[in-house]
Amino acid sequence: MSRENLAQSVAGQKVLFISTKNLDYLRNTQEIALLREHAAQVTVIASPDHSYPKRLLKVYLSLLKTRMKDYDLSFVGFAPQLVLPFFRRLRKKPVIEDFFISLYDTLVQDRKKFRSGSLPAKLLKKLDQRTLSLGDRVITDTKAHADYFVRDLGCDPGKTEVLYLEADREIYHPMPAKKKAGSPFHVLYFGSILPLQGVDVVLEAVRLFRDDPSFTFELIGPLKNGTAPEQDNLTCIPWLSQQDLAEHIAAADLCLAGHFSASIDKARRTIPGKAYIYRAMEKPMILGDTPANHELFTEDKQTFFTPTGDAVSLAAAIRRARDTIQN
Repeated sequence: MSRENLAQSVAGQKVLFISTKNLDYLRNTQEIALLREHAAQVTVIASPDHSYPKRLLKVYLSLLKTRMKDYDLSFVGFAPQLVLPFFRRLRKKPVIEDFFISLYDTLVQDRKKFRSGSLPAKLLKKLDQRTLSLGDRVITDTKAHADYFVRDLGCDPGKTEVLYLEADREIYHPMPAKKKAGSPFHVLYFGSILPLQGVDVVLEAVRLFRDDPSFTFELIGPLKNGTAPEQDNLTCIPWLSQQDLAEHIAAADLCLAGHFSASIDKARRTIPGKAYIYRAMEKPMILGDTPANHELFTEDKQTFFTPTGDAVSLAAAIRRARDTIQN
């Protein structure tokens, strides 16, 4: 669902927005802003609690008190699997659901919490399929994900529409880089260190530069102890606020977006959120050569692609990007 289609769908409507994810989550802020821009009225049911079970409980309690006759439609944000199948009252009015993730795909194929073919895996798949059947319109973050939901989860192809992510431009926007003349070429990577991001590929590529002082690297995220190589041209930072992160990105010459995993199929269907941030800040970046990334990006003097799962190719792409940027 493009921004234009969403605007038409909610124009003049009283909308109930529901999400079990924290409200500062990028997808939530994007969707709430769009709804408030175009709908006549937007009521948000969510919780700021840091505990997911407590958030879920508070959302459920709020929904039990909600009268659907007060609304024209509901918009179920992150993880509609935890809401739509359990509240029939929501389905008395049209439902737009953001099927941002498949629980089966995430917990079985991506994070491998359950074995494929096991009872939990089968239940998760059925929950995904049931949830997809309950929405009148199904939003996905990429065409590649929509195709997967149709092919593997039986979603009605006529209901799916794509709404690409957007960076928060109040935080992430072009800003002057604070860099000394003659300093090494600075490469930045940040992430939550999920398996599909392919951080192991990034770390192995960084190791290939251990004896090259013309490069410096900065990795921001909760790396496990002992996973990062010990070398003079690498700095690791476990966490930064979004405002501080934006300043670090601005200081980089090149940013690594990903996803770089070749073993997790979901990496091929997802455009990394950091890619939207880098684009908003007009920073050069390297992307994994995946179908999802090619939906929005093409190779040019600011955007470079590399095969997934290949640290040597990533290192070569970093050198190629430096040569392109500096010439």
